[in-house]
Amino acid sequence: MIPYFELPRLELPFHQKIDIFGVLSAAGVMTGAVLAARAARKYWPGDDEPARGLVTWAVMFGLYGGHFLHIFGYHPELLSWADWSLPLRFWDGLSSMGGVLGSLIGIGIYFRTIKVPFSRYMDALALGATPGWAVARIGCFFVHDHPGVRTDFPLAVDFPVGGYGGPRHDLGLYDVFVLAAITLLLYGLARLRPRQGRLMGTLAVTYSGCRFFLDFLRASDLGFVDRRYAGLTPAQYIVMGLFAVGVWLLMRKAPELTALPAPKPEKKK
Repeated sequence: MIPYFELPRLELPFHQKIDIFGVLSAAGVMTGAVLAARAARKYWPGDDEPARGLVTWAVMFGLYGGHFLHIFGYHPELLSWADWSLPLRFWDGLSSMGGVLGSLIGIGIYFRTIKVPFSRYMDALALGATPGWAVARIGCFFVHDHPGVRTDFPLAVDFPVGGYGGPRHDLGLYDVFVLAAITLLLYGLARLRPRQGRLMGTLAVTYSGCRFFLDFLRASDLGFVDRRYAGLTPAQYIVMGLFAVGVWLLMRKAPELTALPAPKPEKKK
């Protein structure tokens, strides 16, 4: 059993604080951006220039998407006793699946703006986003913001009895394991040069399947829990859609995944 722990916050001037969740979330974004650019150069399409500007779009839309789903999907009760500015305070509560949807929308708009097909960079994004997401999920585990049901599982976290009441699943930790395993799978498949879209399809199918079943372990006996709709969390409905998209990406006909040829050296005059 894993003992419960809390990491101290970094004190900043003007009474501002930074906690480990924020640090690891930023580290996850940077990790994803660097690895996606590397994958774009190495695998498909062989050039990372169009992808360099998408981080801002992904983060901006991801933050608002995550906050929107947190407020209107998971905790609509907050609207009844919060002030009017709550939906605008994107830092005040986030949902990871809302962040995923928001980021995908932002990335789609970005590629449409620069008139480059998003499909050419899907696999590079999968190779970057998955390990980056795993890093960010470590932050979720460190702050224990995804408590599950009570259990005697060896990887359970021994939450304070005065708070959550003893050993519980910590779903942030499980997500780290899932995303780390998917990362290894994707990089193994990338070496085989699969057809375009297969890596993103693999990510969508594997993560969606794992997340759907893991969400049944989320706590429902605490004072502030995720809203259920017909017995399912909002994330479970979202991953069903993502699973279908992943299956389509795996089944569709697509060009083979090959890097662009290296430019020929200029002849000396």
